[in-house]
Amino acid sequence: MARFTDAEIERLKEHVSIVRLVEAAGIELRPHGKDRVGRCPFHADKTPSLVVSSKTNLWHCLGACQAGGSVIDWVMRIEGVSFRHAVELLRNDTLPLAAGSPVKQSTVRKLAAPVAFDADDRALLGQVIDYYHTTLQTAPEALAYLKARGIDAAEAIAAFKLGYANRTLGLRLPEKNRVAGADIRTRLQRIGVYRASGHEHLAGSLVIPVIAPDGEITEVYGRKLRDDLREGTPKHLYLPGPHRGVWNEAALAASKEIILCESLIDALTFWCAGYRHVTASYGVEGFTADHLAAFKHHRIERVLIAYDRDAAGDAAAEKLAAALIAAGIACYRVKFPHGMDANAYALKVTPTSQSLGVAIRSAEWIGNGAPPPITTTAERAVPAADPPLEKTPSVVVAAASSADPEPSVLAASPVPAAAPPLPVTIDGDALRLSLDDRTYQVRGIEKNPSYEQLKVWIKAQRGTFLHIDTVELYTARQRQAWCKQASIELALSEEAMKADLAKLLRAVELRQDELIRARQGASAPASSAPTLTPEQESAAMALLRDPRLMMRIVEDVATLGVVGEDSNALVGYLACVSRQLDKPLAILIQSTSAAGKSTLMDALLSLMPDEQRVHYSAMTGQSLFYLGEGDLKHKILAIAEEEGVRQAAYALKLLQSQGELTIASTGKDPTTGKLVTEEYRVEGPVMLFLTTTAIEIDEELLNRCLVLTINESREQTEAIHRRQRQARTLAGLLSAQDAAAIRSLHQAAQRLLRPLAVVNPYAEALTFRSESTRLRRDHAKYLTLIDAIALVHQHQRTVKRAGAIDYIEVTLDDIALANRLSGEVLGRSLDDLPPQTRRVLGEIVVFVEQRRQAQGLARSQLRFTRRDLREATRCGDTQLKLHLARLEDHEYLIVHRHGPRHHYELVFDGDLDATQRQLIGLIDVAALAAATTANRSGETVRRSAPGRGAVGGVSGSGRVDEAPRIASGDAGLLPLTAALTETSRLGKTPPLPRRNGAASVPVRG
Repeated sequence: MARFTDAEIERLKEHVSIVRLVEAAGIELRPHGKDRVGRCPFHADKTPSLVVSSKTNLWHCLGACQAGGSVIDWVMRIEGVSFRHAVELLRNDTLPLAAGSPVKQSTVRKLAAPVAFDADDRALLGQVIDYYHTTLQTAPEALAYLKARGIDAAEAIAAFKLGYANRTLGLRLPEKNRVAGADIRTRLQRIGVYRASGHEHLAGSLVIPVIAPDGEITEVYGRKLRDDLREGTPKHLYLPGPHRGVWNEAALAASKEIILCESLIDALTFWCAGYRHVTASYGVEGFTADHLAAFKHHRIERVLIAYDRDAAGDAAAEKLAAALIAAGIACYRVKFPHGMDANAYALKVTPTSQSLGVAIRSAEWIGNGAPPPITTTAERAVPAADPPLEKTPSVVVAAASSADPEPSVLAASPVPAAAPPLPVTIDGDALRLSLDDRTYQVRGIEKNPSYEQLKVWIKAQRGTFLHIDTVELYTARQRQAWCKQASIELALSEEAMKADLAKLLRAVELRQDELIRARQGASAPASSAPTLTPEQESAAMALLRDPRLMMRIVEDVATLGVVGEDSNALVGYLACVSRQLDKPLAILIQSTSAAGKSTLMDALLSLMPDEQRVHYSAMTGQSLFYLGEGDLKHKILAIAEEEGVRQAAYALKLLQSQGELTIASTGKDPTTGKLVTEEYRVEGPVMLFLTTTAIEIDEELLNRCLVLTINESREQTEAIHRRQRQARTLAGLLSAQDAAAIRSLHQAAQRLLRPLAVVNPYAEALTFRSESTRLRRDHAKYLTLIDAIALVHQHQRTVKRAGAIDYIEVTLDDIALANRLSGEVLGRSLDDLPPQTRRVLGEIVVFVEQRRQAQGLARSQLRFTRRDLREATRCGDTQLKLHLARLEDHEYLIVHRHGPRHHYELVFDGDLDATQRQLIGLIDVAALAAATTANRSGETVRRSAPGRGAVGGVSGSGRVDEAPRIASGDAGLLPLTAALTETSRLGKTPPLPRRNGAASVPVRG
């Protein structure tokens, strides 16, 4: 159906008078207080029951039908039409002006038809294109699409009759159950505007017609405005049958040279940038006989093939060039960065005219030998004494006469190759140019990263004469001074030096252009994702749709060499997925050295696409502020060690909290040379991934992260040893091959995930502890973790739409898994001891209990030293000192000092059976499911206060509109929560002892 913006709907509701509509239908209204009343036309109304409010512009029947609503609802009821038909009637002010009975369902169109029923097929197609062109002017979504693609120039829209098929054509045609309607729809189907199903062929598409010089529409191209289409829905459409005609054929008659694009949108990009001698084929295999015939008819001599820079585009360009060369037409290949087309390149590298000019200047000659010497009226004469340095086209501007009302047309023309190229050689960073008995060597070209400056070191030599100087070649005064001084040193006239400098300048400019383009080409692939093959996309989609997706992730991370860290692996993976959300999670892996934190981090990052992660070893304090504006947006920023970002900690906190960074810095204006204030901006959001061996961590950074701790038990070490030995076997070699396939599979799957909004219909019923302000951020992490679980399952959910927002919904399965993971991860943040210190405390409790029983002493009588603990815990002395000092500060231990020796006493009842997680007050999912069921039955769910032995509850009214879906969601989630609950002995951490008097919160989760 036609899509109308919310603003347009609201405008109609506010500005079209409901009173006028009702009275136009023949209903008499009389004042009644602030409103008006009349007899309702939708039922046998004996007394006035229809209330019309001019203040709110609404109507409502208090009688039998109980109908009501806005002006749109009135037109739908009174005229018997659909919502979109009613909106069209109101937009066109085509309203009933005489009294009449309501129509249950109208079959008579009230909008004027945009086509003449007696027109022939050619005229009929032209009238449809005119209608689409008219609808584009009032379609904000289509105009926004043109602007986003950089082809919204009014001149282009008018010249090529761009249009928009907004699904309203059928509203202006008679219904097919009428003779006129059946006839016109059959004819529209015959010319391709309608399909056999009765739907508009190009519905929802930007429409670009191909118009012949005589005005006939020979072909029509449609591009869907939305990319999030249902699987199998094509984005690119043409009229049925073979392609006919050549787009912008008039350009062929005006120039001997033509730019040939792969698509019409790419061609429009060139046209809007000022390159008017451009046309397009119909895709990689869409160069037709009509194109070749037109090229021959207009005697085209050169074609610059500007196809997409991908495997398909390169192959098609080579095939096409062979055919054109055989027809006597010279060919050049315009090469964009890998993976880009003309439109993407122009949008990324601005200004557009300059970026496309660079691409044209770098076009490569296709064929053997030198390019043919061609001279056209659009070219500028080049002196024979000034030969070209490379066989590449250059942008030439045709001279504009005073009578021309418009700027001259830009032409991309190769310079004639009448003279041999200059003898230029490149040796590392040095450029050498030999002219007769003179040799010039230039260094420092690579230090000029832009076209606005060219400061170089020049060594000029003539026999035994020598002159060396540093010159800004783009400063006339310095060039003049160099020529004067060099002429004296080399014993030449100034005129000869000026001629040499002109040739040298051209050589240096071409080398600078080559280096700049090389840097641009090297940086482009990092931000563009490679194209997936059909096989890769199919395998990745199968993974994302696997009901055991969560278990697959755990198993695959284990295959990569991560042993016994199932919960940490899954939380880390989900945090990486959260980069697609507006508020991503942050991960900090904390452990002692060599425990395996880097192994876990590297394994998780290897599953993410290269273009979606940024990995550094360290960062300086200001480095984040000077990244590109979009370099970190929805990406993973991984730092090998938290210590490496101590200087950048402030910037990281801002980026994580506010989602962007801004800084004002002083710079020099390249034009005036004056100091000016420049603003640098780095957009987020970004997912932060850190590791650390430090026990003391910046509290501000710590409470922004999910802290994962590595299992450092002896059993875990033995398991790692077994895995390391297994890697040396044949099975280990085969497993390494599987690991490479797993990485490729997950990277492809991540590229198929898109940033959807996530709606949690159970959000108001969730619970969380609230006794400290720190829990505010922990609660946000918990909710984000639920969203990340839902997001990774997006291909197993129905994508819904509200207005312009596409979203998926959270299921109870997602909450169940998030509760399990949050209990293990977030629970640690509520502990007053770091995980490593808590582990040492557990070992001390075991040691004291064993020695107490062996010696028959009370716990308060038992003393022990650091040496005793080193032998019992196998902990290094330096680390043990830190842990004991922290336990002393928290009054877990008392120190008895006897000279230089310290004796320790354990002063709390170490409860070894205490739960290993600090409970965080999460609602029990079974209770939530029961509450949801009760709500659907109309019952009221009352909240149970945490900490009173209750299982949990729902907050507020407890109203949840969704039915429980534990049984219907992802079948792999509940088995996974159970598996993580009963994780292997290697995956467990020592129990958390509890201090005397410490209370726990009996909430499940």
